Amino acid sequence: RDILAVQNEGTFWLCVDTMRPCIGVGFMRTSRTMNTAPPSVLSLDAFLAWEDRQDGRYEFDGFQPVAMTGGTFTHNLILANVITALNTRLRGTPCRAVGGQQKIMAANSVRYPDVLVTCAPVPRGSLVVDAPLVVFEVVSPGSQRTERIVKALEYRDTPAIRRYVILEQDQQAATVFSRHVDGWMAEVVSGAGELPMPELGIGLPLAECYDSVEFDAP
Repeated sequence: RDILAVQNEGTFWLCVDTMRPCIGVGFMRTSRTMNTAPPSVLSLDAFLAWEDRQDGRYEFDGFQPVAMTGGTFTHNLILANVITALNTRLRGTPCRAVGGQQKIMAANSVRYPDVLVTCAPVPRGSLVVDAPLVVFEVVSPGSQRTERIVKALEYRDTPAIRRYVILEQDQQAATVFSRHVDGWMAEVVSGAGELPMPELGIGLPLAECYDSVEFDAP
């Protein structure tokens, strides 16, 4: 017995054999269930309208969408450690740390930082945090240029952001950009050092960010 399935105008026709009539099975089409390819170059407003119709998450680099991919276990473990360490210290304050599902506008781009801290009220149901104070990114081999250069410049050009922390995956170390009267300054913290965050009134031991993270032997 041969089975043939033919799609035609919103109907699947199932034909079991040549001696019996085919059975038509209708189905619904929706624009939300399938991602649609964007034009090669978009404005910010056009991207936001396009992204709203997609199932996945996309960043916008100022010109075109960039698909968000999943992270390694180490990447996600570092993020969980950072969020826990931050919110433990921020309890009782208006500040909160959240993970990478939250959108921010950075210069003319749209980003989903791995972790962000905001101390401003966020309306219920909001998809965008308008006043991120501190942002974290965990660098991956394929994203180094974006994290170290592109996002460092975007976050520098976003006045609300006072501090940008880039955490390494293969060693206990971080590059910290912070806003000062003299400009956007960078420093490296490693080993048993602490990440100072005067804008939050706390310090974050680097060791807590890397709790239970195993590194390859040197």
